[in-house]
Amino acid sequence: MAKLPPPPPPPPPGGSRGQRRSPKPERPASKNKREHEDSGPGDAAEPKPGFPRWGWWIIALIALGALLIPNFWPSNDGTSLSYTEFIAEVRDGNVAEIEVNKGSGKITGELTNGDSFNTTGGGEAGLFEGDQKFLEENGVVISYKAPSSNFLINLLGFMLPIFLIIGFLIWMQRRAAGQMGGVMSIGKSKAKAYDSSRPSTTFEDIAGYDGVKQEISEVVDFLRYPERFKEIGARVPKGMLLVGPPGTGKTLFARAVAGEAGVGFLSVTGSDFMEMFVGVGASRVRDLFQQARRMGKAIIFIDEIDSIGRKRGAGLGGGHDEREQTLNQMLAEMDGFEASEGIVIMAATNRPDILDPALLRPGRFDRQIVVPVPEAGERKAILEVHSRDKRIGTDVDMDTMAKATVGMAGADLANLVNEAALVAVRRGSKEIERIDFENARDRVVLGAQRESVIMTAEEKRATAYHEGGHALLATVLPNGDPLHKVTILPRGMALGVTWSLPQERHTYSKEYFEDTICKAMGGRVAEIVVFGHLNSGAANDLEQATSIARRMVREWGMSDRVGPQAWSGQQATFLGDDLMSSGREYSEDTARLLDEEISKLLTDQEQRAQEVLTRHRRGLELIAQSLLDHETIDGPTVARLIQQGMIESGESAPTLDDIVMR
Repeated sequence: MAKLPPPPPPPPPGGSRGQRRSPKPERPASKNKREHEDSGPGDAAEPKPGFPRWGWWIIALIALGALLIPNFWPSNDGTSLSYTEFIAEVRDGNVAEIEVNKGSGKITGELTNGDSFNTTGGGEAGLFEGDQKFLEENGVVISYKAPSSNFLINLLGFMLPIFLIIGFLIWMQRRAAGQMGGVMSIGKSKAKAYDSSRPSTTFEDIAGYDGVKQEISEVVDFLRYPERFKEIGARVPKGMLLVGPPGTGKTLFARAVAGEAGVGFLSVTGSDFMEMFVGVGASRVRDLFQQARRMGKAIIFIDEIDSIGRKRGAGLGGGHDEREQTLNQMLAEMDGFEASEGIVIMAATNRPDILDPALLRPGRFDRQIVVPVPEAGERKAILEVHSRDKRIGTDVDMDTMAKATVGMAGADLANLVNEAALVAVRRGSKEIERIDFENARDRVVLGAQRESVIMTAEEKRATAYHEGGHALLATVLPNGDPLHKVTILPRGMALGVTWSLPQERHTYSKEYFEDTICKAMGGRVAEIVVFGHLNSGAANDLEQATSIARRMVREWGMSDRVGPQAWSGQQATFLGDDLMSSGREYSEDTARLLDEEISKLLTDQEQRAQEVLTRHRRGLELIAQSLLDHETIDGPTVARLIQQGMIESGESAPTLDDIVMR
């Protein structure tokens, strides 16, 4: 039912995405830079002479005209008479001779005065029954002719099947030729190439990250002034690995290096090397490096290199022939050229721990650059960059927003600004105000509000006490993150949410984790204290608390009985160096001890939460009632309600500082 932001365990240094400023005009390439020319086979081939394609259309139009024009051509058959008029002329003796077309029933003839005429008869022979004898009695000469056939139509009917067969064979031949061309080019690199004027991104387009810029600036100096390094005998790293979580701007940094150095840039992802045929990936690696050598000075950027750079021979079924051959070819190419060639390889990954050791040794990717999570000042700069083209209200304080977005990467901050703009539009405002940023942050962190969920009065009351228990403990416990907001409005997958605003910290104490577990138990314990029974609403709370307790005991050495020992958690199967030998690292007695310490830690914090909530029972009731009345209250309001509850319980004028259990 409740959703607490889990405390970030002491992770390896994380990352943040550097943000791009407003686009700058492209800088012309200097005269001494080599322009990229793709000299692939067939690019300069002249078209072969042959019958023009438009000629076939002319032939088709001529044939169609030959078929249709005769049908519309005016015939010189004389005066058109009705059949009644024709019979009257015969009766008067004015018809000398007629000709009857058996197919169309058309009658043409000549009058005694020499004029021609035509009419349409009936019956099988073109004349109505009994009319033939009448004509003969009146001296009319009758002749019959079979319907004339169109030679072109007859020829078309004969040649059409032949044309269809020939066309089908030509289509099959071209299709086979196209497939053969695709097979022959399957080993070509799929890298996107940019010349010396692109990308135009520079370090000035990235907000903050001065440390990262300084660390990779020597690559720019090497590509600009290689003679300086040659004179002193220095060697610039051939490969640089950008490490950081998703959305940290690793690709943007690589483009900025290429833009600063003014050299060609080849961008490719690790999955572009993978194919169903063994050896294709290795061929694409060779073609990629050949393309870079043709550019002279260039930067090769491989995004998500962990897709092809994983440890060889690890996981179920051993290795993967295609991936391992691709990795072997890349290792060989990185050893196969000198640093003086002016080619630098940059790669990005979220998981440096799963890369093959041979890939990280000196001489290959021998330098890892961590793109860190932005600090408060950097977050402010990123927010300002993304707010430049938006109409921001005067009540928006970027310093406050930067402090309230701890842990957000550059992509998260960009999404926050855009979400605030969307909220302002839905609200009908012409400016993005502070309330829009607040609502956008709630939507991004807590999830969208689910207005379609309708809770019963009993469920709403239970949710109010559940979230009230979290909020009360978040306020009175001294070592956790301060309470920011609590609501019983359904958001995301939760029926209610208690949000503690994380503080800027890099290490976490044992007391911090204990208070976090105690706060997670607050909702469950509040329901026990008030209602005397439980429901399924605390599932997420227990999952978070158990995860923290397990890591405290197993990994962080925060148990006196276990002592200074650490056992890592279960790793994914594909990361194992030897699956058959990756059994448990400790005995049954140690496993029992770990389980006992984890259980004891959770039980102690649950008992602690029960003692605190029992002591502040009146404050819990006031918080729950306020949630039922207002649905959402902030941290200072919760503190005042706890203070009021302490006064009503008989304590002598406690201050806001007194409510914190130090």
